[in-house]
Amino acid sequence: MSHPQDLSAEKATLATVAAHKQALQDLPLEDHLDEEEARRGFIGTVPDAEVRDAYGALVWSVADYQFLSDPVAPATAHPALWRQARLNLIHGLFKVTDRIYQVRGFDLSNMTIIEGDSGLIIIDPLTCRETAKAALDLYLSHRPGKPVVAVIYSHSHADHFGGVKGVTDEASVRSGKVAVIAPEGFMEAAISENVMAGTVMWRRAQFQGGSTLPRNACCQIDAGLGKTGPRGTVTLIEPTWLIREETETHVIDGIEIVFQLTPESEAPAEMHFFFPQLRALNLAENGTRTLHNLCPLRGAQVRDARLWSRYLNDSLERYAPHADVVFAQHHWPTWGRARITAFIEQQRDLYKFLHDQTVRMMNHGLTGVEIAERMRLPDSLHAQWHARGYYGTVSHNVKAIYQYYLSWYDGNPSNLHALPPEMSGPRYVEYMGGAQAMIERAREDYERGEYRWVAQVMNHLIFAEPQNKDARELGAAALEQMGFQAESATWRNAFLLGARELREGRGRAATVNSRSADMVRAISDSLFFDYLAIRIDGLKAQHMHSRIAWNFTDTGKRYALTLQHGALTCSEAPHVTPSHVTVSMSREHLNEILLAKTTFADAIAQGQIMLEGDSERFTSLLGMLDRFNGDFNVVEP
Repeated sequence: MSHPQDLSAEKATLATVAAHKQALQDLPLEDHLDEEEARRGFIGTVPDAEVRDAYGALVWSVADYQFLSDPVAPATAHPALWRQARLNLIHGLFKVTDRIYQVRGFDLSNMTIIEGDSGLIIIDPLTCRETAKAALDLYLSHRPGKPVVAVIYSHSHADHFGGVKGVTDEASVRSGKVAVIAPEGFMEAAISENVMAGTVMWRRAQFQGGSTLPRNACCQIDAGLGKTGPRGTVTLIEPTWLIREETETHVIDGIEIVFQLTPESEAPAEMHFFFPQLRALNLAENGTRTLHNLCPLRGAQVRDARLWSRYLNDSLERYAPHADVVFAQHHWPTWGRARITAFIEQQRDLYKFLHDQTVRMMNHGLTGVEIAERMRLPDSLHAQWHARGYYGTVSHNVKAIYQYYLSWYDGNPSNLHALPPEMSGPRYVEYMGGAQAMIERAREDYERGEYRWVAQVMNHLIFAEPQNKDARELGAAALEQMGFQAESATWRNAFLLGARELREGRGRAATVNSRSADMVRAISDSLFFDYLAIRIDGLKAQHMHSRIAWNFTDTGKRYALTLQHGALTCSEAPHVTPSHVTVSMSREHLNEILLAKTTFADAIAQGQIMLEGDSERFTSLLGMLDRFNGDFNVVEP
């Protein structure tokens, strides 16, 4: 029997090796078309897709992924995920069809470039200014130089708009030289997700993407949709043109585009595109080479699998019969009428099957966890590479559908008011006969390859005794083997980062990135006051009753804030009774505060904020604000 100190890190156990051998029997190894299509149309690239910022700092490179050159998966990686990671490593400029090009592998997402009559139409300018500029430069180094005349945001996630200032600038947009086109609801969706739950979501995203893990065969190898995210400057230019109808047809620089809105699918605001002249269909992020997330591990509002499937069916019926290629803003295209039809049908039915069967079993009284254990895809879907769970998984998508309809509560009253881990952990340890007895039994289970159970049991012990080194190592070892066995990149990253933090602690990487200036400027006044409200410690503020008039001197906007019963509310209508204090400041100075370039206290001292009336009401409000820093524990108390 192994002892805790003998549990070797970064080494696959016999149980993991056996799991991978079984997985190989289950994969469609005879299907090699993805390898061909991922390389089809290749024009050129730069070594390692390297991108640096204006100061020479590395923003993006795939040099650290050269260990993926071996086509045979090591024992520390699921063979299907290893294959996906190798395909996602292919980078450069690719021709999709006449007038349509993509830059892939320079970011988590793809940039699509459409050659108009006089200029370029850019779909999704990647995550940051630096990678977007590098992608456009790569294109221009191989194709005739034309100006950018339009930028289209396919949806409201940052990896699809954050590089906009790498392909155009604010002046060109405001002058009308460049149109910025987006689906209705884009700005609210793009900004709100990063404000209200931004701190906790960023910390959880470390586990989803594995951004703080080393790149090697034992750690981060992929993120499912692509390699990972870049470390550049996130920018944003507000759309000048919103698509509002279910379908709209417009001619942009000689290119006819049919826009199909797909709200509440992969993003709250999203749309597909059909190019009739070019016989090409773009499914944004609703039809990619993986089972996607219905609720990502980083957190988000649950997505509607039923609508997702319906939108794919609409595209299948309306546009696929007239398309020679279908492509998306991640991964690689599919060519040929029969393959296009089969691909969209399978993606459509993937989400519909999960939705319908989850709801069916819900109505038999099964809980989300129980359904997730029982759910199996039909053989016809299971045999498709693109239907496998490199990013989302059947398991956590089922739980997301359950949550969508029935909330977090599984209906069992014993779980309605269950103790949190900090309180239940010590009791589990006591019931199980103490820490040493738990560890000895867990070691035996570990030797049998029962890693899920070992991780679960050790979690109780760690929450009871956070400094117990044996428990931390055994829990980490179990999580590590679960990571090695995971087909999903997001699960692998979560398990492996959990293991590392149990062994080494959080480390210095667990700090929140500075906010993007463009994102801060795009925060609406109402969203700012909502954000201010969630920072108030309600119990500390429960005896305060203040009416605050808040005026933005540069925009002329006026708001009435009321702090009462520990809750802050905001209205554009003035207070019925006189305000206790009036706050006057520019919106630009508020942006400086949100960017941490100054503070409310300093702005008051420097006369940038003027207070009239009972100024203590305002300073007392500031004293009630919590500070979020994102440096919190996840795998320990």
